[in-house]
Amino acid sequence: MLRIKNLRCSYGSIMAVQGVSLSVRQGELISIIGANGSGKSTLLLAISGLLTTWDGEIIFQDQSLKGMSPPQIVKQGISMVPEGRQIFSPLSVIDNLKMGAYTIYRKGLKDQVQNDLDMIMDMFPILKERATQLAGTLSGGEQQMLAIGRALMARPRLLVLDEPSMGLAPKIVEMIFETIQTLRQDGVTILLVEQNARAALKIADRAYVLETGKMVLQGSAEELLVDDDVKRAYLGRDYKNFYDGRE
Repeated sequence: MLRIKNLRCSYGSIMAVQGVSLSVRQGELISIIGANGSGKSTLLLAISGLLTTWDGEIIFQDQSLKGMSPPQIVKQGISMVPEGRQIFSPLSVIDNLKMGAYTIYRKGLKDQVQNDLDMIMDMFPILKERATQLAGTLSGGEQQMLAIGRALMARPRLLVLDEPSMGLAPKIVEMIFETIQTLRQDGVTILLVEQNARAALKIADRAYVLETGKMVLQGSAEELLVDDDVKRAYLGRDYKNFYDGRE
């Protein structure tokens, strides 16, 4: 579904992504893990069209994304939940969700939009309760639910999530990851960028590890969970308790 080959992205003289290659097959949940500054978010900005200057190949559904604008990429079937959520704070919850469906509205499919709204409200009942509330007054966890719901309103073929656990309480993080896992089980293809390597690897099919803009490891999530380098760098000193099921 998505193929990236030898991607290179820079900000001036700073090379943020250096020759990265990866693939996402339909129905997979792929995770990209790495520390701050490793190039994870830059990679997603290139995929979504928000970073326009890059070299290499990004192919989605056998079509190059080179030169496409963000709206064109959404039309191709890629929706991103950005880092920090980036909701429209002055708008209501319901209007934020409708904003995510602008490509569907332009096709004149209003009934489909309403069906999707109902689906999102069922998925996140708190959003139904808060439907007329200004999005900026929601808690961090509720805003993350809203950002995911807004992305799903575009009916994406590929859902891209950038640090969905950032700044959230542990219980909310657990709920968000359960939602991501449910979406994957429902057939949504997902590319997940996440600093919480432990949570990401628990639900992913395959994963890639980025360090200072370079892809240094890749494999099945199960393989990376027991990889000594990954455990030492990303899972912390208490990883043994985690694997023994005591955490």
